Amino acid sequence: MSSESTSHTLDAPRLDNPLAVTIAGLTFKNPVIPASGTFGYGLEFLPFFDLSRLGGFCTKGLSPQPLKGNPPPRIVETPAGMLNAIGLQNIGVRAFVAEKLPLLRAYDTHVIANVFGFSIEDFLEVVAVLDDAEGVSAYELNISCPNVKEGGTQFGNDPRLAARVTEAVKNRARRPVIVKLSPNAPSVVEVARAVEQAGADALSLVNTFVGLSIDVYTHRPRLGFTTGGLSGPAIRPLAVRMVYEVSQSVGIPRLGMGGITNWMDALEFILAGATAVQLGTINYTEPCAALHVIEGLETYCREQGTTIPALVGAFRPHAVSPVTEPASHQAGS
Repeated sequence: MSSESTSHTLDAPRLDNPLAVTIAGLTFKNPVIPASGTFGYGLEFLPFFDLSRLGGFCTKGLSPQPLKGNPPPRIVETPAGMLNAIGLQNIGVRAFVAEKLPLLRAYDTHVIANVFGFSIEDFLEVVAVLDDAEGVSAYELNISCPNVKEGGTQFGNDPRLAARVTEAVKNRARRPVIVKLSPNAPSVVEVARAVEQAGADALSLVNTFVGLSIDVYTHRPRLGFTTGGLSGPAIRPLAVRMVYEVSQSVGIPRLGMGGITNWMDALEFILAGATAVQLGTINYTEPCAALHVIEGLETYCREQGTTIPALVGAFRPHAVSPVTEPASHQAGS
């Protein structure tokens, strides 16, 4: 596939496609995006389906230098979810550009590079390397990392720090900047407002919740890092609520995530105010989950005579109208 044909397909809206959405000037053929940290570098899922069927996907977090991550065990199952403490293991941004990105350019999908660092300089170094590479559509800033230069406070927990890293990257980047918000901040709405004012083009929310699992026989943590990030269906109502609250406070697009397992879960986030959704934990157990969500959303839109853009933020908090769902709309169908 030539770069010319890929660019045309990615950026030209299709009027006959009810799933097409626009975020930060980029047209996505559908609003379904596998989330960072759960989809590798995308290439790992080629045995299961063609990446071109996705609206886009987020890479593993990329740092200036390779990281080995945390000691095992790194993942623990929990009721309706899991705790993970991978430790941001990755091959480093330069290896990604040299080894992975050339292969990804063959697919008609948006590659969103997740970027993280332990200082603002780290973020800027990663973005500088990516800016010189072809095949990346946007950057997603993981600000749920400690700022080692200012006492270890997480960028995402402090509106001031979140705004500083956002502004610094926006001043350097030549591609749209999406900021991924932490649900562990005292006020996710305040952080959202701060990064919007600092120039963010869109928001991803939410990242994982901090959790702890204890082995009752050894009295020790089940994770090598002690605490971990809680994800999966258990957090979905919390994440939907946060997307709704943030959507009432900012004007830039939102990408919602947190425990999505089927198309109805995804539609909840869209109704709450998300322009697109990200799938995370479900990718571990159902590698083709993204395709099922896309197909379910398309069926719903065509049967209801609507589009995804028309459904964004259509939630009516004070209207109750029980409706019997058609059999074809049941989760998992």
